[in-house]
Amino acid sequence: MAHKRPLDDFSSAQTTRIAKKSKFITEGKLDPKNASQVTNLVAEEVDFPRGGGTSFTPLEVKAIRAEAVKEANELFEDVQPAKPAKKRKRKQQSQASGAGQGLDKSNNIRIEHLNYKRMHVGMKILGQIMSVQPLGLVVSLPNQLFGHVPITNISSQLTTLLENEDKSDEDPVSEDEDEEKSASHAPDLFQIFEEGQFIRCVVSAVHAPGSTDTSGFGTSRDVVIRNSRRVELTLAPAQVNAGVQKSDLRQGFTITAAVQSIEDHGYILDFGVAGVSGFLSFKDTKLGSPVIQKKKIYIGQLVDAVVTNMSSNGRTCNVIVDPSVFSSSSLSEVTNASSVLPGMLVQTLITAVHPTGLNLQVLGFFGGTVDQIHLFQGVPEKRYAVGEKIKGRVLYDFASTPPNFAIALTEHILALDPQRIPGSGELISTIGAKGAYPIGTIIEAVKVQRLEPERGLIVEVKPGLDGFVHISHTSDEHVPTLSASGSWKPGSIHRARVTGYFSLDGLLQLSLKPSVLEQKYLQVGDVEVGQIIRGTIKKLTEAGLFITLSGSVDGVVWPNHYADIILKQPSKRFKAGAGIKCRVLVVDTDRKRISLTAKKTLLDSTLPILSSFDDAKVGQVTHSVVFKIYEKHLMVEFYNNLKALVPMKEISEIPLNKPSDSFPIGRVVKVRIIAIEKDQKRLVASIRQATSSFKPAVMDISGVEIGNIVEGSVAEIHKDNAVLTLQPTQIRALLSLKNLANHRSLSLAQLRVTLKAGDILDQLIVVTRNTEQGFVIVANKPKGKETLLSKGPLSMGSITVGQIVGGRVTRHTRQGALVKIATHIGGILHSTDISDDFDTGGSFPPIDSILKAVVIGVDQSKKQLTLSTRGSKMYPGRVTSVVDREIDDLNDFQAGETVRGFVKSVADHGLFVTVGRNIDARVQIRELFDDFIKDWKPRFVTNQLVKGRILSVDLETKKVEMSLRKNPSRIESSSALSFADIQIGQKVAGTVKKVENYGLFIQIDGSKLSGLCHKSQLSDNEDADTAVALHGFREGDRVKAIILGIEKRKISLSLKPSHFGKEDFEVDDDSEEPELELGLGLSADVVGASQADSDIEDEDVMQIDEAAHHYQPPHTPQGPISSQTAPTPSLQLSGGFQWTSYEPEPTEGVDSASSSEESDPESQPSKKKKRKRKEIEHDLTADMQTKTPESNADFERILLGSPNSSYLWVQYMSFHLQLSEIEKARDIARRAIRTINFREEQERLNVWIALLNMECIYGTEETLGSVFKEAAQANDSKTIHLRLASILDQAEKLQEAEEQYKRTCKKFGQSSKVWILFGEYYLRKGDIENARKLLPRSLQSLDKRKHLKTISRFAQLEYKHGEPERGKTVFEGIIDSHPKRWDLWSVYMDMEAGQGNIQSLRNLFDRVLAIKMTSHKAKSFFKKWLELERRLGDEDGANVVKQKAIEWTQKANAS
Repeated sequence: MAHKRPLDDFSSAQTTRIAKKSKFITEGKLDPKNASQVTNLVAEEVDFPRGGGTSFTPLEVKAIRAEAVKEANELFEDVQPAKPAKKRKRKQQSQASGAGQGLDKSNNIRIEHLNYKRMHVGMKILGQIMSVQPLGLVVSLPNQLFGHVPITNISSQLTTLLENEDKSDEDPVSEDEDEEKSASHAPDLFQIFEEGQFIRCVVSAVHAPGSTDTSGFGTSRDVVIRNSRRVELTLAPAQVNAGVQKSDLRQGFTITAAVQSIEDHGYILDFGVAGVSGFLSFKDTKLGSPVIQKKKIYIGQLVDAVVTNMSSNGRTCNVIVDPSVFSSSSLSEVTNASSVLPGMLVQTLITAVHPTGLNLQVLGFFGGTVDQIHLFQGVPEKRYAVGEKIKGRVLYDFASTPPNFAIALTEHILALDPQRIPGSGELISTIGAKGAYPIGTIIEAVKVQRLEPERGLIVEVKPGLDGFVHISHTSDEHVPTLSASGSWKPGSIHRARVTGYFSLDGLLQLSLKPSVLEQKYLQVGDVEVGQIIRGTIKKLTEAGLFITLSGSVDGVVWPNHYADIILKQPSKRFKAGAGIKCRVLVVDTDRKRISLTAKKTLLDSTLPILSSFDDAKVGQVTHSVVFKIYEKHLMVEFYNNLKALVPMKEISEIPLNKPSDSFPIGRVVKVRIIAIEKDQKRLVASIRQATSSFKPAVMDISGVEIGNIVEGSVAEIHKDNAVLTLQPTQIRALLSLKNLANHRSLSLAQLRVTLKAGDILDQLIVVTRNTEQGFVIVANKPKGKETLLSKGPLSMGSITVGQIVGGRVTRHTRQGALVKIATHIGGILHSTDISDDFDTGGSFPPIDSILKAVVIGVDQSKKQLTLSTRGSKMYPGRVTSVVDREIDDLNDFQAGETVRGFVKSVADHGLFVTVGRNIDARVQIRELFDDFIKDWKPRFVTNQLVKGRILSVDLETKKVEMSLRKNPSRIESSSALSFADIQIGQKVAGTVKKVENYGLFIQIDGSKLSGLCHKSQLSDNEDADTAVALHGFREGDRVKAIILGIEKRKISLSLKPSHFGKEDFEVDDDSEEPELELGLGLSADVVGASQADSDIEDEDVMQIDEAAHHYQPPHTPQGPISSQTAPTPSLQLSGGFQWTSYEPEPTEGVDSASSSEESDPESQPSKKKKRKRKEIEHDLTADMQTKTPESNADFERILLGSPNSSYLWVQYMSFHLQLSEIEKARDIARRAIRTINFREEQERLNVWIALLNMECIYGTEETLGSVFKEAAQANDSKTIHLRLASILDQAEKLQEAEEQYKRTCKKFGQSSKVWILFGEYYLRKGDIENARKLLPRSLQSLDKRKHLKTISRFAQLEYKHGEPERGKTVFEGIIDSHPKRWDLWSVYMDMEAGQGNIQSLRNLFDRVLAIKMTSHKAKSFFKKWLELERRLGDEDGANVVKQKAIEWTQKANAS
């Protein structure tokens, strides 16, 4: 028998609700933090109303009846026969498990996207501000739509203020009314709104596509702003809150209100609800919005409020303004559908799950839908289940009966927080912003997640961040519909470009169209001021010439910029569709406008581009355009609307009666900046001083001091003196001819005959400065006893130490100045070898200066000399005072000594100072100043002279610590304990450095040695609990220990009390704790003082450009390290070999983990961002993701987030190598190869190369061969073969490297690159004969099309590493057989230019220009010739080139 549902069930449920409501009423004011639900309260409910009525609302009665009908249907289904019951059972199972089946199929609502056609006036919708414009807001709406809010549609109060301002502009305001008027001033929109803010809107107008509506905005070229004009919105509370009844304003109800007035105790708010106003107390004001938080609340401003209670008179509603309470407050019951506002958080029940979204029951009575875009994550069928209760936020309401709502479940909409980039936390950029994905960014790989055949694609940009590709942006061709089996099927990978943002939906707007991907400029901001660009003429109007630059990016040329002169008929010159070359004059991102110039003078100008006030420098010469003419001055304009004033006296050398005749508006003039007035942001320029003939009356000679050694060229020769022009300062100097004659041991008459204008005189010393007249007097430096050079040609075999040589400075490096002595001989002059007194010697001699120096070292293998210009070295017989002595070795100084040196580099952790040849000292930040200086970096520059005291000298690690403080914090003795100073049985004092489960690591005092005390050596009692004893120790504890053993540089210690007596503890233990220097030679049990050279030192090895010099940088080869006598060496990232196939940029870093333990820069192979020292009570939780990994757990945690980063995997390998755990490092490498995605070929290749490097140093031939075979199978075989040869070469395993090159050539003989690299290897090793034999062998194996390329490369190698004459012969053969290969002519000329033979170059240019060629190609050759003449030749040669160019042009035109 069926059981009827008793009526008491309804009564009991109703009674329970009434009891809950009564309890809610007695609780009074709602706590804002707990205001999460709103209940439907009535003043009084009666169980049995008169007349048989009911207290239920019509909607509740309808729901009760529907439930009763459902139960009755189920009751009758239970008594059906067995067979139908089985069918019903199967049907119920399918309903429970199948997607798309709801609780009530008849009530399912079709899931639709919002579009412009479905919008209607009066529709309430949630939006997010994308851009705040001066006259309105650009709003992002659901489903990739946009709208705009004119400034007059925000609130009636703001509109009234704007109208009053218009009236006040017309009527004069008295002083008494001024203060009152200012209080009611209308705020700017950026003061009351912010980008990313969520707002409730009402559609006030929908315009047809293509129609123009400029209300609230001016004309704009921005695509988003143009699209937003189609929908006009209003934010006025009277329209947003339309339908909200006074009875709805209960505790926890969220509402948008406008500030109506400001009273003594708070703000009066306008809800737009009849019969009630809001009140916001000052003490209840809690503004969380960043924009509002910094500024006051204005009249007319909109605030998001939460109702706390209604006053007793029912006319005033008290509210609070708290973003956290507003975003968390939710509705559970309402009186009618009009009370549900967009943006409200509501309780929903899932009634059906579809592949395209969800059907919901909202608040128990209304229908609702969620489309896929607004789901939280994942596929709906897998994440959501029918019958599940969830909270969602209302997006908009459908115009339907019964009422239906669109709901959003995405995380950022639920939290009312703008969408952020996963991982970085950056906001998705709004219009014009520069964020993580600025407009124009090309994303190499996006993955199609799903497609909507009629709308577009949803793609994954990165985990947690999606993008939308409209169907019109999938291809350049018309695509009527998208198919799941076509080119854009789910899972396919495509290249995309960011074209915009849908901030409300949290999506990037992308395009897959090839034309968009190839488009150079996507928006106005992509174009740079001063850039020369080519465009297509769009149209010519009276206002200007409009040019299409790229896609939708256009520019305009104003009439005064058509040409250098005024064009009377510009239509004859500019035709629509023709190409044109212009230079960018102004880029106005706010107005989306680009101004261009077609003036030939500006197009051909090579002078600096001046586009901002900060870039201007006094003395700078550049081009400008006359902008305006005044009575007493001119205004000239540079780029980007930057202007300068030209006084009348600076216009011309001669007075001008009418400047407008000589300098009309639009004339291009060359000006020199003569003054910068920063207070007024004004530039003063001069046209007169910009001419080439202008010479200042008095020259600034502040760059030259008395005693400086200078050089100069002879400008004029007079009776008793010669006028010189000093280089490179261009200061005039006088030199007595008698002084010069005595210096050269000539008579005055002989000197007059030999001395010519233009001669270079060096070794001149400044003896007098005349600042008033702007010149100096110089004299020749006195001669010393020099070792004369032999008259024959210089060679490495004939040069000896102590010989004086002459050369030309070619380049400055971090190690010193490079000096070219002869064709194949170069030298290096270190900064500390320049002078005996660093104050007068300067840092480096100028480039291209000629100098004499004494040879103090000869490296035959590198063909390189070590030079010195110290007086004590060049003239040893002469008594001179040496202020800064020469330091050749670490033994030359000791701790506590004061020395001077030059700043080599400025790092984040301090300075590196060069104190001697190849000797650098480190100065940590704490040793820079006696006082705390926060911003210390600007106080030091490279090559700056500094003075300091040596703190410590470590002979084993070759490290020097230095202090610039007057009172250094510590000075360590250079005689620190080493392994040779300790022995078994010795008792030492130390500090607990680390506590592990297996024992203690103890730092021995007075040394950089540490050892391990195993837990079994803590107590004499064998039965004692060693774990408890270990926990009794803390890092930093002072202990006494005895040395039990020393094996393989590992120290075993013991703390057993039986080893010590009372006398052992009478020693003072209060000595200062020494600092620990950790190096790359770290092992699990001991840290030795012997370490490999630091990364900083490796990076500082001089790199000489082999294309310009033919000698090698200095290099000190290191012998092999015996495994019995030295700890296992650890890998270095910046020295020795390369970890990966690319060359990482050298970085410097320091990792200071505590006050008693710090790690040198070399302790991390490739450093990330530096971290400050740990401070007392400092919470490092926020630094967990950025600090340098220090343990296995750190690496594992970081690798979870970046499993495809070869950089992290290689760091992890190096970490284990520092602990001498070679096998673990191998396991890490294997694990990395298995983990990294197979698509990341470069990352996998990096790990393979790191593994090959490791096996080359630590492994055997068998392990190296095995890894090599695997790497060749898993990667490009040729790449691996060449990389292994390079690794063996860098490891100085020359025999193995040569064999590997031979195997590679045999296997890949058809590759030109293999033969060229093999030849370069032979030439670098000096085996010229074998290198030359490779060329005919390679030509037998290579295809004929590769012969010319290979021969050319071998010829270039001859120039660089072999004999240039042979390279020249090869090139002659090439150009004879291929005379019109212009590229080979250019390479030949570049090689000859490297030899500095200008006459040979002139012959080459004469030969090539005699061949018939196009004018474009001839122009490039003449330009190249002219540049080389200016660099290597003289002015006469340059004039000849110009004349020949004119003759060639005339001849070409005549023919």
